[in-house]
Amino acid sequence: MSYRSRTAALLTAAATLLVAVVALTARSEPAAAHGAAMMPGSRTFLCWKDGLTPSGEIQPNNPACSAAVAQSGANSLYNWFSVLRSDADGRTVGYIPDGQLCSGGNPGFLGYDLARTDWPLTHLTAGRTMEFRYSNWAHHPGTFSFYITKDSWSPTRPLAWSDLEEQPFLTVTNPPQRGAVGTNDGHYYFTGTLPADKSGRHLIYSRWVRSDSPENFFGCSDVTFDGGNGEVTGVGPGGTIPPPTTPPPNPTTPPPHGGDCMAVYQVINSWPDGFQGEIMIMNHTTATWTEWTASWTWPSGQSIAQLWNGTHTSSGTSVTVTNAPYNGAVDPGGTTTFGFLASTTGTNALPTVTCTGH
Repeated sequence: MSYRSRTAALLTAAATLLVAVVALTARSEPAAAHGAAMMPGSRTFLCWKDGLTPSGEIQPNNPACSAAVAQSGANSLYNWFSVLRSDADGRTVGYIPDGQLCSGGNPGFLGYDLARTDWPLTHLTAGRTMEFRYSNWAHHPGTFSFYITKDSWSPTRPLAWSDLEEQPFLTVTNPPQRGAVGTNDGHYYFTGTLPADKSGRHLIYSRWVRSDSPENFFGCSDVTFDGGNGEVTGVGPGGTIPPPTTPPPNPTTPPPHGGDCMAVYQVINSWPDGFQGEIMIMNHTTATWTEWTASWTWPSGQSIAQLWNGTHTSSGTSVTVTNAPYNGAVDPGGTTTFGFLASTTGTNALPTVTCTGH
């Protein structure tokens, strides 16, 4: 064999070996998964829904989502299902730093660790059994764990491991899935019972630990326990999206006390010593109401100056509002609203509003 022939043969063999090594290397790396909590929605998922336009561009409406995109870029929402660490391998404390739990310590999502009170908010009922959903953008086996914050947690500081209850309130392994994998609507689904001893604002922290790879996923879902059925506020130009349409797992079981009426409080406008507020009353029963009542306690020195679409009485920091003669009737699944102007000398912290209807 000539020198040229031997050289060509050696090069061909080397190329064949290189292709084989590359192929083996590619096969040994597990396929990447993608996913995030959809109900209750994680910050990246709800901010994606908040900012998505008909043209496909991301233009956040929610101020917290805008701040997150300003820090982490719009790609963080185009890839809302990618809050992951490829080498986490089940590690938590000591691996992900305090203050970076919502991003999982992933540099591309640090904007979602911001301590703010205006993230999109999912309204839930404590102690209720509900359907949880988690995106299955890429399907892989693993275990999902959901934690709740302690009562001492505050949304005004970044989440730390010590802010979470020690044990998850829900753990599920290899749940079923619904919808097409790799789409915005496909998801794993499973039922779970929310903690019964919680009220007001909290964070639900989720972890998906794959069993076929060291890759893990993380996310924060901002929730309030106020008698809600999964409604989301603070999303999109309208500010509200309805709960999922799938019936609850036990539709014949009446909701726990407090779930029949839901009140959603929001600040419409504010100035240095006052603000305009609005409260939406929702009928979650199967009967039409003829009257309703809402009540709350001001947490930081607020005082109502004027109120419309209702009649209010105040005693110290306690406020009670009843319907006006023309808006007491609320159909099943229906809503009514009232608004007010108020003064404030403090930080204008949000109250927890309860309501009844009959």
